[in-house]
Amino acid sequence: MEFHISRAIREKLKTDELHFSYTGNVVFANVTASRKLAAQLNELHAAGSESSAAGTVNAGALFAMGLIDELNHALIARYRAEIDPAVHAEALRWFASQIGPENVEKLLLNFVEQFPTVDVFQGKLTPIQWLQRTTEGFPNREAALEELMLLWLTNINPAFKSFRELFDDKDLQLNTPYQNVTAKLPDYLSTRPLFSAEVGTLLDALTAPMLASPDSITGQLDYIRERWPKYLGENLSRVLLAIDVVREEDIAIWMRFNPPGPDQFRHGAPTWGSQGFIGDEFVGYHADFGGEYVIGPDGQRRRRYATDYQAPLNEYEAFSADQAWMPNVVLIAKSTYVWLEQLSKKYGRHIHHLDHIPDEEMKLLNERGITGLWLIGLWERSIASRTIKRLRGHGDAVASAYSLKEYNIAEDLGGTHAYSILRDRAAAHGIRLASDMVPNHMGIDSPWVIEHPDWFISCPESPFPVYTFNGPDISPDSRVEIKIEDHYYDQTDAAVAFRVRYHQSGETRYVYHGNDGTTFAWNDTAQLDYSKAYVREHVMQVILHVARQFPIIRFDAAMVLAKRHVQRLWFPLPGAGGSIPSRAENAISQEAFDELMPNEFWREVVDRVAVEVPGTLLLAEAFWLLEGYFVRTLGMHRVYNSAFMNMLRDEENAKYRSYLKKTLEFDPDILKRYVNFMSNPDERTAIDQFGDGDKCFGCATLLSTLPGLPMFGHGQIEGFTERYGMEFKQAKMQEWENDDLMARHQRDIAPLLKNRRIFAESTNFVLYDFWTEHGVDENVFAYSNNFDGQRSLIVYNNRYGSTRGTIHTSVGFMDKGSGEMRQK
Repeated sequence: MEFHISRAIREKLKTDELHFSYTGNVVFANVTASRKLAAQLNELHAAGSESSAAGTVNAGALFAMGLIDELNHALIARYRAEIDPAVHAEALRWFASQIGPENVEKLLLNFVEQFPTVDVFQGKLTPIQWLQRTTEGFPNREAALEELMLLWLTNINPAFKSFRELFDDKDLQLNTPYQNVTAKLPDYLSTRPLFSAEVGTLLDALTAPMLASPDSITGQLDYIRERWPKYLGENLSRVLLAIDVVREEDIAIWMRFNPPGPDQFRHGAPTWGSQGFIGDEFVGYHADFGGEYVIGPDGQRRRRYATDYQAPLNEYEAFSADQAWMPNVVLIAKSTYVWLEQLSKKYGRHIHHLDHIPDEEMKLLNERGITGLWLIGLWERSIASRTIKRLRGHGDAVASAYSLKEYNIAEDLGGTHAYSILRDRAAAHGIRLASDMVPNHMGIDSPWVIEHPDWFISCPESPFPVYTFNGPDISPDSRVEIKIEDHYYDQTDAAVAFRVRYHQSGETRYVYHGNDGTTFAWNDTAQLDYSKAYVREHVMQVILHVARQFPIIRFDAAMVLAKRHVQRLWFPLPGAGGSIPSRAENAISQEAFDELMPNEFWREVVDRVAVEVPGTLLLAEAFWLLEGYFVRTLGMHRVYNSAFMNMLRDEENAKYRSYLKKTLEFDPDILKRYVNFMSNPDERTAIDQFGDGDKCFGCATLLSTLPGLPMFGHGQIEGFTERYGMEFKQAKMQEWENDDLMARHQRDIAPLLKNRRIFAESTNFVLYDFWTEHGVDENVFAYSNNFDGQRSLIVYNNRYGSTRGTIHTSVGFMDKGSGEMRQK
């Protein structure tokens, strides 16, 4: 891709790092070249040498402008080859007759001087000498005329206005017959054969994209993509790349000028990033909302939930069967290091290994109705992750629980021996232990990164020239140097990659951080490459290793490894990129991607675990309208349902009742596979969101009696209000257990949890409308269930205030035996 840059600008740039064509245009052989030019221009602006109406120069826009210029050249070449070979030669004669030969010559000489070729710029040829030559059989005078015409089109294009400093034609207008020539171009081209009957003249063809979308570069590219295929053929494949690069650069610039706060570097932080349009709605994925976040055509933001079960990819029914114990699991999350510190305070002695946890705690959990204990942060963590956090001012931080070194129980928690003792002690009280498995990435200093660099997504050059790596070497291993991008330390940018130098081979790689496309990469992680079968197999073996130790596995950010999202994030279809800056350059066709990753990774995981480690409950943290797909087609036993927390907290009761109705109408079996919660480790605490009064206990009653898996947060029962970061060694707030809250849990909630078998299944679950004299009261949740002859009826009003009414006939639900909708 190429376009004109004036001598004045070129003299201020590091021209040895740029490539120019024989006509003097800067050539973008790849996107990296456009980023180098943008970086140089932004340095000029920062130094005060130049001013730009656009502020920061967008490398994607430069790349797109270069592509438009190149496609214009291609269009002219086709016109010359197939319709009018003499169009340029006759133009020189025609303009000479109109304004005189000496004026044409003056214009061409000035043009070549102000927008010089390589040889002219370097002083090897004078403008006169260059104009007298030919290149590849094409007279340079004719080439100069074509470039002059496209320079004029570039300057009058409103979408290019912000970049006018690069190709300003003001001097040509003031000191040459340039305006006379450009004003007469339409007249001259009207004398030549038409480009086509429907398009008109060659000038009509060249200006059509600009007239169709005057203020948008991507709009002009869209026009070219839609209207020019029959003229340009294969050249149009790069239009899709340019559109994606513009999107990516917008995100990259947004990140630089909207730096993340401290919490947003923590893995799993609830952030969202724009992904594009669905119809006339602008949609962004938002892990916090359990689905998608939408900006409608009216500009209003609203949440979009997984209430329509459209097949994301080849959906079919393939639920995994539960073992007898699985439906009755009640899970509680504990941030392991924080919990051990809290237990030390509670019991008045140092409790730092897993086997030090008192039996009394296991007994207490059992009395509270808990049957599953999720210990967060058991595995050996990245040393570099801890170093990063401390360099950023968190002196007492440990590494992130999701930046892992290896899948071995951490030695400072007592290792595998201490874990085994705790596991057996918990089992004696009817409690199974659960662990995270983090399949998407590893810590940036993991032995995987050091010993198997090909397992990770990387590139040999920095994705963005503005990235700098002058900070400390954070590698604990002498075999490599590891540096994260400098601007992470002052929170002014969030790079997508870090730099690794392998001392023995001398190789340098820029390895991508783990990323789910929601704006900010996780700066202490390295992204695994799931397009490679041997990487998928290695991760599979690790999952089996974890399953042999834990009967319950929670898969972190599982949705990013659904096949469609591996593709969207890392290997996008041409024209579908923009999720992660710089990955559009790796766009491949659907066929090529299917060859690399033919099957859903999670379906293979579920099937392998069922054979090799049967009896393992697999729980997926998944959002983005994939909840139903993960359990119904991919076969996970359970899947996160964050709509429960968000909608009930905000009293969007009609929406949540609709959510339940749509699930029942599509497939009631999905309902029993939801993980419902009032908080999870990535969210504000339950007390913070729901308070400690009737609303808290009313929603906890729903949590305890709806089909699915109830999950309690760390400190939810005790009434703690602090949200513990994944890097916390201990709580930062001095909090004490709330005796009244714990007593009410024991009185109102624990009995329900101990009778989970009555509520857990969805086969006989029935939801009702609550009828009042004014119609259905959407704030009231009324439902019944029946298990082995034991019947239950729950009625709860999720709004402060009184109501009265009756229930009669259930809402509709799918009878899977007959395939028909039924009511009871």
